[in-house]
Amino acid sequence: MHTPLFPAFRARCAALGQRTIRHFRQTTLQQLTRHLADLIPVHLLSSADEGPNSRDRCYTLRLTCECFLWQMLKPRTACREVVRQVQAQTRLLGWGQVNPGASAYIQARQRLPQSCLERVLAATARAAEQRAGSAPHLQGRPVKVVDGSSVQLPDTAANQKEYPQPSGQKRGCGFPVMKLAGLFSLASGALLEVVMGNLHSHDLRLLRQLWACLKAGDILLGDRAYGDYVTLAGLPQQGVDVVARLHQARRVDFRRAKRLGHQDGVFVWRKGGMQSTILTPEQWAALPAEIQVRIVRFTAACRGFRSQHLLLVTTLLDAEKYPAAELIDLYARRWRLELCLRDVKTTLGLEQLRCQSPAMVRKELLAGLIAHNLIRCVMAEAAQVYEAELERLSFKGPVDALRQFSAALAQARTRKLQRALWQDLLCTLARDRVPLRPNRTEPRAVKRRPKPFPLLNKPRRQFVELPHRNLRWKGGPHKYQGLN
Repeated sequence: MHTPLFPAFRARCAALGQRTIRHFRQTTLQQLTRHLADLIPVHLLSSADEGPNSRDRCYTLRLTCECFLWQMLKPRTACREVVRQVQAQTRLLGWGQVNPGASAYIQARQRLPQSCLERVLAATARAAEQRAGSAPHLQGRPVKVVDGSSVQLPDTAANQKEYPQPSGQKRGCGFPVMKLAGLFSLASGALLEVVMGNLHSHDLRLLRQLWACLKAGDILLGDRAYGDYVTLAGLPQQGVDVVARLHQARRVDFRRAKRLGHQDGVFVWRKGGMQSTILTPEQWAALPAEIQVRIVRFTAACRGFRSQHLLLVTTLLDAEKYPAAELIDLYARRWRLELCLRDVKTTLGLEQLRCQSPAMVRKELLAGLIAHNLIRCVMAEAAQVYEAELERLSFKGPVDALRQFSAALAQARTRKLQRALWQDLLCTLARDRVPLRPNRTEPRAVKRRPKPFPLLNKPRRQFVELPHRNLRWKGGPHKYQGLN
């Protein structure tokens, strides 16, 4: 097996025997095993001695995971196409034939433990953090960003039971919705942890499950959903500070604050009389009766648009160590998280998942997030080698470049040529920068005009298609003059 950049990985594989090495070489992500082998340690995807995943199969645990990742890096790729890749590799190397059916690969994905994918996700996040470097964000403290999102699932009975559709949609006319909360690193853009729930799980309830993932000294950055009393009182008890936008229901009067500067003051918040539903009675009793929070008001001005007055709430009370200007700049960088979510959902095609069962849906989402972290690792390496600004690098560019360079890397015969190709890849990624466009507005509006089809307001087998539907369509194009 050729692993010129990681001889230790080659020694580990050699000890496993020729048969196992053959399975490793069948992978469709050859550049992953050759150049990114240290991102996914061998022991995380090694076969067990007994129990599940202990049999000697064609689709080993590692091969299944790598094929799954390749499938995530090519959105809308069918399982049949993955099997054709394995067939082509085995036939090319003269190792016999593989069953052309997709059943074996599908069953191998079902045997893939979810806990294994979670460990791989954590390993890729650590690798991305190491490659991004330890550049401080706020007084040398790491900043982690949290936000919630949702994805659509196929309309099956099992998915509907665990992840029900919105109540406003008629039964059989909507899709199940999975809600998730992700904890991202502001340094590398990699996703550190993710928790999943149904549509009725509030963002704060999902965040409560991520508290254990935060370490003393971290700074949590979030939007207005996370500027609540429980978060601001509970996280500082474990050494974690919070910077968030103030909830719109809070009223602020700086005449009652301890002034730290212009539009900057310390307020006293008292615990409410009603217990929070996301905490147990013991956890609620452990919260202090009152806390001190700092609120900063600033004006976000963009040329050509109306100015907005925003309020930040934080537990960082030292105005000399943490000036208000630095807090405002830090919150402005939170937009990077929105771009990371766009990369996950739009670029990698995870906005609408395709698996039919809740267990496989969770695995599909984890595999897509691992693929996202792998791309972030390559981007961080390119930024470090060529001294580029990581936040300026394109995400879609590395996805396309890795897909094309992997074929050339697999055909390279010498280590020198492999290193040269890899350096060319990194150089290409470092030059593929997004234009610097400060204060650019990207409204969430649809440019493409809707097709003249009615909405499905009944199950498809009960729906009766009307003649001359263009004229009878409720909300037809003649009622949307603003779009034309």
